[in-house]
Amino acid sequence: MSGLWRSYQTLLFKHPWKVQILTTGTLMGVGDVISQQAVEKKGWTNHDMGRTVKMTGIGLFYVGPIIGGWYKILDQLIPGATKTVALKKMLFDQIGFAPCFLGGFLCISSALNGLSTDQIWNKLKRDYTDTLIANYYIWPSVQIANFYFIPLNYRLAVVQCVAIAWNSYLSWKANKM
Repeated sequence: MSGLWRSYQTLLFKHPWKVQILTTGTLMGVGDVISQQAVEKKGWTNHDMGRTVKMTGIGLFYVGPIIGGWYKILDQLIPGATKTVALKKMLFDQIGFAPCFLGGFLCISSALNGLSTDQIWNKLKRDYTDTLIANYYIWPSVQIANFYFIPLNYRLAVVQCVAIAWNSYLSWKANKM
């Protein structure tokens, strides 16, 4: 296991952007598998592999790049590593970034599921507030710890490890018709 961790660190050092995005895509896919198997109890014969591929794609092309870029911007806007800085970053993240990011996620996942513009709008009206409130139950404390204890290169991976359960919830929410 330690060899695997060292390999991950080496790759992360050499190719931080690619590794962070691949990690995010993989863990978004894992979250969807957990959602389908543990939450929705579909069973392997009824597993929707296309849905898992979509969630992985959202991780690779939306979640990973957007959050990875956001963390870099946030470190430039609010430099430092004190408790006060971590609190400020968390507030910026949860008040400014999270509402927009979650709205974008719900729109993208709905569009990939073939919903029309009207259906996407209705889904946003139905699910956005619940999703944002659920976000506020989980992420403020995680983000304070992340911004205070975790170096920038590891933040996205740490968040995505914590987010396996969150990704399961998002997958369920995004695919609930």
